[in-house]
Amino acid sequence: MNHRYEKSPPEDDDILDMLWKRSEDGLAHVQRKYGHLCHHIAMNLLGQREDAEECVNDVYLAVWDTIPPNRPESLMAYVGKITRNIAVSTLRKRTSAKRNCGGTVLLEELSECLPDSSASDSADDLMLRDALEGFLETLPPEDRAIMLRRYYDGESVEEISRSLGLRSGTVRVRLHRMRTRLRDHLESKGISL
Repeated sequence: MNHRYEKSPPEDDDILDMLWKRSEDGLAHVQRKYGHLCHHIAMNLLGQREDAEECVNDVYLAVWDTIPPNRPESLMAYVGKITRNIAVSTLRKRTSAKRNCGGTVLLEELSECLPDSSASDSADDLMLRDALEGFLETLPPEDRAIMLRRYYDGESVEEISRSLGLRSGTVRVRLHRMRTRLRDHLESKGISL
């Protein structure tokens, strides 16, 4: 019987070294190691396979274009953040023409508790980021997971409730309460909505 053994993927630091040296092997390793994560995030936010595939291709280009000069501490978090940002940007472009996709609901839910980002500068963005991180730290672990899975990963209420063993109504109520608390938290930090 013929067994096939594959080498384990290189560590993230080695992949970063390859990218830093402009080796396309580094990008191939990013694709093999984090492609599933990218597709998962893009599909959750965009809901259409073609858009998700285009988004993921844009992610690989963005990784290639930004490393160097950036050298992230966590390659997985970096790739995930780029994916999310590109997917949200794609979603905003798409929803400006039509408003019928699942990601629109996420943007509408968050619009009630986050400031309009179109008029902000980098100092405002940093202040908002710090306030959001501070808010997430105040949440119990299960609430933090619900919030991140819904608004960062773009998971549906049903997916979250199934994976955490909660009723959908419970997840919806907790999300509503957390959005209200987030709005109050941001206002207490001087961030106007």
